Amino acid sequence: MTAVILATACAVVYGTADFFGGLATRRSRVLSVVVLSQVAGLALVLVLLPALPGLLSGGALAWGLAAGLSGAAGLVLFYRSLATGVMSVVAPTTAVTSAALPVTFGLATGERPEVLALAGIALALGSVVLISQERTAGGKGSSAAVLTSLAAGAGFGGFYILLAMAPHEAGLWPLVGARASSIGVVVLLALALRRTLRPSSGSLGVIVAAGVLDMAANVLYLLAKQHGLLSLVAVLVSLYPASTLLLARQVLGERLRAIQLTGVACALGAVALIAVA
Repeated sequence: MTAVILATACAVVYGTADFFGGLATRRSRVLSVVVLSQVAGLALVLVLLPALPGLLSGGALAWGLAAGLSGAAGLVLFYRSLATGVMSVVAPTTAVTSAALPVTFGLATGERPEVLALAGIALALGSVVLISQERTAGGKGSSAAVLTSLAAGAGFGGFYILLAMAPHEAGLWPLVGARASSIGVVVLLALALRRTLRPSSGSLGVIVAAGVLDMAANVLYLLAKQHGLLSLVAVLVSLYPASTLLLARQVLGERLRAIQLTGVACALGAVALIAVA
């Protein structure tokens, strides 16, 4: 039950971080938002290290560095797929892949959830597809965009798997390594593309909020993984688009489609099934 609570809270915080990140990208350059938000997240995890101490080791940092590279690659590919494809195809493809990969890895490495939990996993994966549907003009998107979306989802899923591989006693140190590598990669990308990292006027506060919330969600993910199976934790975390949608509705007045509301209901049902398993 502890893992379910932590993973569900993680999904809510991830979704809130994405909402703030979306607001930030409307006001400032994408690479600026990514780098500065991740710097803010790194500052948070450094502050939390004394409160949630762990054993610093080469393995902890190495798994974190690898996770950061995977996550950074997923982020770059995700933005590229958004630029070349249709959001209603890109979003669910990326989200389901990012959930399915750690679930498959967990099952392949010997995790055996209860039957009700497996039903919850299936329902959760379906709910992500429904939640991610958006009213978008255009066709079904190019095959290249779909393949890029799959690769982006694999990057995000790899982030979850690699963080889970870090030593149990490592505490938050893997997140330090993850942020260090992802910041380095995106800064190098910005230099290669000759893009400025200076935020637009009035956007810094929203960017910092997005980064702090994203790191808080990462901390909740690590804690959830310490108390539960990767195959269950990862699929619950993948429900984060639900909170993003609800915030957009409440704060920005965006209307939800019936299919998205159905997805939110399915997500709640998935959480219930996994909780009682």
